[in-house]
Amino acid sequence: MSQSLQTFSINNPGYLGVNLQDAPGELPPGFALKAYNCVIDRSGRIASRNGWVKSHTANADIGTSNITCLGELIENNGTVTLLAAGGAFLFKLVGSTLTTLTYGGGGVAPTISAANWQFTQLNGIGIFFQRGYDPLIYDPSVSTTTFRRLSEKTGYTGTVLLANTAISAYGRIWCADTTTDKNTLKWSDIITPQVWTAGTSGSLNLLGVWPSGGDEIVALAAHNNALIIFGKKQMLVYSGANVPSTMSLSDAVTNIGCIARDSVQNIGTDVLFLSASGVRSLSRTIQEKSAPVGNISKNVHNGLQTLLNTQNLDNVKSIYFPVDAFYLLTLPSFNETYCFDTRVPLEDGALRVTTWQGITPRAFLATSGRKLYLGRPGYVGQYTGFVDDTTAFRMVYATPWLDFDSPIQTSILKRIAMSVIGAVNQALVLKWGYDFIPDLFSQTVTAIGTAQPAEWGAFEWGAFEWGSAIDVSTVIANGAGAGRRFQVSVEAQISTGKVAVQALDIFTKSGRV
Repeated sequence: MSQSLQTFSINNPGYLGVNLQDAPGELPPGFALKAYNCVIDRSGRIASRNGWVKSHTANADIGTSNITCLGELIENNGTVTLLAAGGAFLFKLVGSTLTTLTYGGGGVAPTISAANWQFTQLNGIGIFFQRGYDPLIYDPSVSTTTFRRLSEKTGYTGTVLLANTAISAYGRIWCADTTTDKNTLKWSDIITPQVWTAGTSGSLNLLGVWPSGGDEIVALAAHNNALIIFGKKQMLVYSGANVPSTMSLSDAVTNIGCIARDSVQNIGTDVLFLSASGVRSLSRTIQEKSAPVGNISKNVHNGLQTLLNTQNLDNVKSIYFPVDAFYLLTLPSFNETYCFDTRVPLEDGALRVTTWQGITPRAFLATSGRKLYLGRPGYVGQYTGFVDDTTAFRMVYATPWLDFDSPIQTSILKRIAMSVIGAVNQALVLKWGYDFIPDLFSQTVTAIGTAQPAEWGAFEWGAFEWGSAIDVSTVIANGAGAGRRFQVSVEAQISTGKVAVQALDIFTKSGRV
């Protein structure tokens, strides 16, 4: 008498994100061992990321150098200008033209030999800071084609730091970290970024404030009327920062700091940053001090640490993109970008994470117009479409090693059925392996989509994400082989549309114990 087929089903496979820390044979099926070039979409599915397109025609001054800094200037009249820096130049992007800004100040133009600028803005003026350089400004009230030193702005008083980190918060500019001074914080007068003496400008020396002895300022952030000062190994929180003369130290955290200036992102309800132990949440770190539970990148901890050991931390960039609710952290030396979904944390506080390869942004900007821009060699790119410039990219998802709830029972694979969304006439490669020997078998199948009406309207299922309708396909591969533990993966070359994995059904027969 023949045995009946047994079915093992996974709905929304991979919705818990990648987990490379726990034993791969003991993970719940909702985790993934691979999720390359994927995001967690609005319905909690593993789906392909977007691609990017060039936002402008070529500019000879940037050539093939990287765009390493992007900023959005919102003038007091509401005019929005996208500014950029790369190589030895500053630029503005208008329409499809990237225009080089020329020096419009007095005397000799500054010589720019490094490209580690940080952008901020105040009172309709865009400002670029970099250690050892005079801060440079784009002031459209004076000129829309040139830049100058901040010290050349009318009304300049005092001495602005040649600082490496700066933010605009509570109506003033705050800056710190010079070549010779890592412990002095300075702030400008209210609404006047050129005034650094008198008024309500001021400074604070932290040499005697760090709770665990000496440290150095790496980054700054503002949150909930507080100023957060990140050292490499410690953090200070000053409350009442809207009135600097009376602000006070309200909290301090030892053994946790920030190691990369551009990893700091305010996500509205919290601030995320990269510490020596991984990506952390400010609110949880303050609540739990040095407790490891605050590490929201714990599921990819070892891999992230390995890459950070040899990554130039000045090149680490990040962004929070509220449209897709993800925090991106890119390590360009290794062509690796971590995508953390911020919608719903896991039970242990970690965020669901996927990884991107090939896209390798060198800078980020999330605009007030709900667009995401990327710094690329020679170009400002926009995160949109289905190819990287003109090149298709590979999406890969792999399950954990599954034992079908019977780890001592050999299972004979008969069939794999995978439900996918958006894969119209898309070739998919299904791979499977047994007992920790991956990709022993593979089969290429073609998804023939069946259009379905948009289930939840334009925002969720319609034009906003999938078009006017969705295409649902079930692809089937005939199984081969047997084993006690089983892994399946799917690969797709993305070029014409998004692909999401809805469900996975595995059909087996029982073999020997």
